[in-house]
Amino acid sequence: MNLLHRITLNTAVCHGKPCVRDMRWPVEVILDMLGSGMTAEEIISDHPELEKDDILACLQYAKLSLSGQNTKEVV
Repeated sequence: MNLLHRITLNTAVCHGKPCVRDMRWPVEVILDMLGSGMTAEEIISDHPELEKDDILACLQYAKLSLSGQNTKEVV
């Protein structure tokens, strides 16, 4: 399932970093929370404006970034 439409690039939001749905939630912050051991359910419980598909979209975006694909063409 392609969830990348949830990741937006907007120079007016977080200095153009990839964010979740034009909100001030950069992909890197979501990944940092996951990396610290939080589950998707814990993140959503703490931040109800986020949805599970937002977190999955961040993971998909990170995977594409690491694989060398041009994510700007996809987003």
